[in-house]
Amino acid sequence: RFCFDILGHQRVSAVQSKFSPDAYFWFFAAEITLFDGYIVVYKFVHDLHFFVTAGDDENELILASVLHGFSDSVGLLLRGDVEKRTALENLDLILLCIDEIIDGGIILETDANTIAGKVATNAVDGSVPFSEQTISQALATAREHLARSLLK
Repeated sequence: RFCFDILGHQRVSAVQSKFSPDAYFWFFAAEITLFDGYIVVYKFVHDLHFFVTAGDDENELILASVLHGFSDSVGLLLRGDVEKRTALENLDLILLCIDEIIDGGIILETDANTIAGKVATNAVDGSVPFSEQTISQALATAREHLARSLLK
């Protein structure tokens, strides 16, 4: 299973406290590391920290591809202004990026342009939010998404 974690500086200090100062420096000097039986691939962009984690039996290059696809798609959607304030203002787009990349621990997409295109289409779509849809509308939406994914 794969998961994302988007950290600010406050939460990184909690991670820092688990390491000795030397280990903390080594951890953040690398881009891929092993921590407590998990592979951690991470990237820092200004004041944001992007992490992708998986079990130690997963392929590091695939994890790196997921992370780079995610960070590049976020950069495209935020028009290059990737910093904490902009990310918080557009958190819905960032969460949609994660949703387009991974579903239930399975990688669906890693191409940044494709991810950003799907998220932008969903954001501009103007459709009724899932929480406000009727059962028939929700089933029609699910059928449409399934048909799109099968036709790829």
